[in-house]
Amino acid sequence: MAADPREKAATLALRRRLLSNSCKLFFPEDPIKIVRGQGQYMYDEEGAEYIDCINNVAHVGHCHPLVVQAAHEQNQVLNTNSRYLHDNIVDYAQRLSETLPEKLCVFYFLNSGSEANDLALRLARQYTGHWDVVVLDHAYHGHLSSLIDISPYKFRDLDGQKEWVHVAPLPDTYRGLYREDHPNPAVAYASEVKRVVSSAQEKGRKIAAFFAESLPSVGGQIVPPAGFFPEVAEHIHKAGGVFVADEIQVGFGRVGKHFWAFQLQGEDFVPDIVTMGKSIGNGHPVACVATTQAVARAFEATGVEYFNTFGGSPVSCAVGLAVLDVLEKEQLQAHAACVGSFLMELLRQQKAKHPILGDIRGVGLFIGVDLIKDEATRMPATEEADYVVSRSRMPKGSSISRATLGTVAEPDSPFLEEQVFRQTGPPAPPLASSSCLVVPFYCHCSLLPSPHILENPSKGLMCVLIQIVECASFCFEFT
Repeated sequence: MAADPREKAATLALRRRLLSNSCKLFFPEDPIKIVRGQGQYMYDEEGAEYIDCINNVAHVGHCHPLVVQAAHEQNQVLNTNSRYLHDNIVDYAQRLSETLPEKLCVFYFLNSGSEANDLALRLARQYTGHWDVVVLDHAYHGHLSSLIDISPYKFRDLDGQKEWVHVAPLPDTYRGLYREDHPNPAVAYASEVKRVVSSAQEKGRKIAAFFAESLPSVGGQIVPPAGFFPEVAEHIHKAGGVFVADEIQVGFGRVGKHFWAFQLQGEDFVPDIVTMGKSIGNGHPVACVATTQAVARAFEATGVEYFNTFGGSPVSCAVGLAVLDVLEKEQLQAHAACVGSFLMELLRQQKAKHPILGDIRGVGLFIGVDLIKDEATRMPATEEADYVVSRSRMPKGSSISRATLGTVAEPDSPFLEEQVFRQTGPPAPPLASSSCLVVPFYCHCSLLPSPHILENPSKGLMCVLIQIVECASFCFEFT
């Protein structure tokens, strides 16, 4: 920590001088300087309180006392690498195994989701003896070079698509190839994957893996149709590849109905490899890869040791265990289902009133709203999204709203990502007359208040959510 607090302007000047411009800030025109966090709240240097509704890392709340205590107590005793025998790493692996299908029984510990996906790629290639990868369009799997190569979201702005990468259509039933009126969109989209695989094989390529987020997030909060993954896995296995489920954004109970989002695809579906990160350590750098005995044995057969200096350290595993304890004791998975259902219903009520709200989709606290210009064509409301972004980060006292909504939009998408709410009072009066409403809502928040909040929604996070949904017409309107 800095010895003396700096003025915000001084911090910004130092950042601009010392950090690369490629390291972006939220609200770059007037960044928020956050100095403290507690639970679902964050505080700036002036003490202003924000509700954090983007954090996909502080899964059980900023500075959760049990997580902080676990890290502190273990730090006072020992923190070293995993080459020494220690109880924490085996206890943690055992606890994780209890949440997964029995087949996924071998664990590797790392420091980030990108490391986890990179290792998954290595495991797949070693096990299959193949090199190529099939991914979904718009996918993002990490910032390492190996992962940029399998992330259409990134590589299209860089070196382009490598010959060993094959892109299948995103299983989007709202604006994709096969929509909600298709009799079997799961089979139809899986057939597209089969077509991509067959095309690659005709060129002499061999498939090592299919990578997919269990719920594609960067691609637009997509919920794949049930049965899609099992169908895809069948095609990939026939091609000699393995199925990698990326749970980095959506695992650990966020979807409410299940602990892992891949479980939404059916009880019988089991990926060959599962990757974990972000929320696994509640802000502490922890990640994990879970796989089968067969995949692990093939990796071991190389005779090359896998060693990660900090992965699986006693402190990291103590933190991971504490996160699991909190999820269980505070029943946060059930609460994600409860709060998510409540929020989805509020959003659907607004959709019935406002034609700019094209689609409300999600599971648990993985929720998205698609903004459109026209209901028939479903044309993305990109200009309106840009308008919301430009107006959403307003100073205290703004005529837009006293509860200001921060948003980020993809350049070519109407899909908006909710960032932070600033609590500064009740909503402002309506703006000029309007024809439709924008609700930029992508609930990327796994910070959950206690269950009693639904019984008294006038307090805390639910109060702000309700205000924004019910009073959004006071915040953003178009004539």
